Amino acid sequence: MTEPAETPDAFDAERLIEAVLFASAEPVTEAALAARLPEGCDLAAALEALAARYAGRGVEVVRRGNAWALRTAPDLAPRLHLEVPQQKKFSRAAIEVLAIVAYHQPVTRAEIEEMRGVALSRGTLDVLLEAGWVRPAGRRQTPGRPMTWATSPGFLDHFGLQGLADLPGVEELKAAGLLDTRPAMIAYAAQSEEDLELPLGGDDSLLLGVPDEDEE
Repeated sequence: MTEPAETPDAFDAERLIEAVLFASAEPVTEAALAARLPEGCDLAAALEALAARYAGRGVEVVRRGNAWALRTAPDLAPRLHLEVPQQKKFSRAAIEVLAIVAYHQPVTRAEIEEMRGVALSRGTLDVLLEAGWVRPAGRRQTPGRPMTWATSPGFLDHFGLQGLADLPGVEELKAAGLLDTRPAMIAYAAQSEEDLELPLGGDDSLLLGVPDEDEE
């Protein structure tokens, strides 16, 4: 005699989502989570309930763009700090490119070069791609069909951002010393804030912990 199919009501979606997030080192997209649940399960409700159950605990369920992850509570970070040797430092050029991609995405290589006013070194995007902070975002439907670039879920996860709306505003970056004071850099950052209608709020640690080097 065959067992009756498990109904969505009887399936404990929260436990499965919890197990998947626990087993994954990277944030898991909602699409990937939905694919593991029986048809008819309310993924949004399960995620909301799971996040509420973990709220205020040492480990919390957090959203990273369209993905979710289990992460330690932010207020415990000072007690969990671990120093890891950084083998490869990011140059000033790489940080500028990352900022342009973050605030103007999707953006092409030519647009990045136009905003910075200098040619882009061949390895700069490769370094950011290797770090998991940027990703190809498809080709623009213009002559030559250039590749566009955008930030990745890993970028949001690394800097503790739920989405691009959490990016700090220009004044906050300047006050924290994280924005280059050269006119060109301030201009493109200000323009990007206007384009994205970003609020003046968010995480001032956007570029903290990234060593600075001379321009390439």
